[in-house]
Amino acid sequence: MAMMCDIIYAGENAKFGQPEITIGTIPGGGGTQRLIRVVGKSRAMEMILTGDQIDAKEALSLGLVSKVYPVEETLPKAIECAEKIASFSQPAVMIAKEATNMAYETGMQQGLFYELRAFWSTFATHDQKEGMGAFAEKRKPVFKDE
Repeated sequence: MAMMCDIIYAGENAKFGQPEITIGTIPGGGGTQRLIRVVGKSRAMEMILTGDQIDAKEALSLGLVSKVYPVEETLPKAIECAEKIASFSQPAVMIAKEATNMAYETGMQQGLFYELRAFWSTFATHDQKEGMGAFAEKRKPVFKDE
């Protein structure tokens, strides 16, 4: 389930794995497809075929999680990140997310083509004009999600 998330923050005691083999099935929900893209074929095969788990520190070193925090700080840090993202232009956030997902799901040429079109599409938004204007004027932008 974690691999369906855009950003993963883990508590220092978190464990990650694909235990489905231990109950006679395989990972569903894209588990075999997503894990291999993140941790590489060999480590993904080991995790999927043995059902072994990895700890938060190893998940961080493999790029499976973005950050590891003490357990009591994990939720507040996730909320802080969400609030930061929510403070930006939401059309730009959605476009950036789509372009990043496209890079993950396609080849370089398709991803670059999509990104270029997506980049130029932001110039049709009020928020792009506000953001670049605010940057030039050295002030904080006021986004209207337009």
